[in-house]
Amino acid sequence: MKTFLDRLSASDAQQRLANGAAVLVDIREADEFARSHIAGAVSQPLSSWEAAHLSIRPDADVIFTCRSGMRTAGACDRLAARVSGRAYVLDGGLDAWVKAGLPVITDRRVPIDIMRQVQIVAGSLVFLGTLLGLFLSPVYFAVPAFVGLGLSVAGLTGFCGMARFLALAPWNRALRSA
Repeated sequence: MKTFLDRLSASDAQQRLANGAAVLVDIREADEFARSHIAGAVSQPLSSWEAAHLSIRPDADVIFTCRSGMRTAGACDRLAARVSGRAYVLDGGLDAWVKAGLPVITDRRVPIDIMRQVQIVAGSLVFLGTLLGLFLSPVYFAVPAFVGLGLSVAGLTGFCGMARFLALAPWNRALRSA
C-alpha cells in the first residue's frame, strides 16, 4: 500500500488537469471549498473521507489538494489508500496555485471558514483581555485564561464551543440554510 503521495507543482498540476489526465480532489471542508476553489475540483472533505464514495475514472491520475498542503501531507496514507491509480498532492495547495497566478473561483459572499473565525475571535479576545488586564485590572486576565481553557478542551475533545456559537452568527446561518 502506498503511504506517500508524489508532489506536483501548481503548473504541473494545471497542465495535467488541462489535458484531462487528472482529477483534482479538494479535501477541505465544504465551507472552505464554497469560499474558494480551483475550477473543476471535486469537493471531498477529509472529515467524511472514509464514508465517501469517490467516482473517479480508474485511468485518471488523482491530485489531492487542501489550502496549504498540510492536511494532504498529514493524511497521505488515508488518501492514497482510496485510489487505484497514480496519486499526487498539489505541493503548497491552493495557496501555491494562487501564488502561481492560476485562476481560482472565489465567492466573497461566503464567509471565511469557521475555524479561521474561531482563530480571529480567540486571538482578539486573548489580546484584548491581556491589554485590559495590564492597564485596567488584573481581573481581565480571566478572559485569556477562559479562551485558553476553551481551546484546550476543543483540542482534547473535538468539541469547540466557540465554533458552535459562531455558527449561529447571521453571516454563517445564511450559509447553512442555502
